[in-house]
Amino acid sequence: LGPLLFILYTKDLEKIVTQYGFSIHLYADDTQIYFAFDVDSGNPDLTNIQLCLGEIKKWMTLNFMKLNDGKTEFLDIGYYISPIEKLDLGQSFGETELSSALHAKNLGFYFDHQLDMSEQIKVISQICYLNLRDLRRIGSKLSYELKIQLVHSNILSVIDYCNASYGGLTQKNLQKLQKLQNNAVRFIFKLNGKKKWEHIKPYLKKLHFLPVEFRIKFKIALLVFKCLNNCAPDYLKELISVRDIKNVSLRLDNDFYLLKVPHPPRLCKTDASFAYIAPHTWNPLPYNIRCSTELETFKKLLKTYYFETAFKGID
Repeated sequence: LGPLLFILYTKDLEKIVTQYGFSIHLYADDTQIYFAFDVDSGNPDLTNIQLCLGEIKKWMTLNFMKLNDGKTEFLDIGYYISPIEKLDLGQSFGETELSSALHAKNLGFYFDHQLDMSEQIKVISQICYLNLRDLRRIGSKLSYELKIQLVHSNILSVIDYCNASYGGLTQKNLQKLQKLQNNAVRFIFKLNGKKKWEHIKPYLKKLHFLPVEFRIKFKIALLVFKCLNNCAPDYLKELISVRDIKNVSLRLDNDFYLLKVPHPPRLCKTDASFAYIAPHTWNPLPYNIRCSTELETFKKLLKTYYFETAFKGID
């Protein structure tokens, strides 16, 4: 089946999950079910999730599909010790039990129990350092232009994958990503020996590489632009809204492109959510960027702005 026919074929999955009061996210053959429970309860009632999974397995059997028990994972997300050590899947799964995972892979991105992205940063670092090691072996035979192309395809593409999720990274993890980019730049310019300790920003500027922090902001701002221009999925557009205009007219009220800023979150990790980080990334942008209507124009203006901000005072 093609993508469209497969979506139509699996449409009943959404009905099964929602009738139990859970949320579902479907992407091709990858299905995620979201549910909440009382973390203060020593023994949360998980009867509905067992019934839901049992009905999903029956539906798949009737429709000539297979629910892969070996690839089914359970991840409890929160700043607490999970009260669920094992999730009993019931008789329909042969009395199989799922242990609460510390992290789970979703479309190539690793989510961990506390959403601090530590596992994702660890995996990215391993991939990039292995790729850099391989590139250094053939570096002497590569031209300057080819080195840049290989760094884009083997290093920056890995760092930039899903980087809109990095809005709430700690400075420690952000520095790990920046170190990967710095090493890639040293490979391009052969900064070995004493040159290894030279300041990296002039070389980043010469390559027109935005530092990692601004690459993250660029992706978040781009997502906001797509939300405001109806080019993004509904589940993202619902998270942000343009601020209300006050009855008392002020100079700031002439700006119709500012987002509503939510109340400060009670939990420190909540400030990494798109609903909170999007207004704080979008609103400080200059008016001429926020009022852009063409995607390519917006991207060009946004990169120019972040480039000038990142390398201000650097020749």
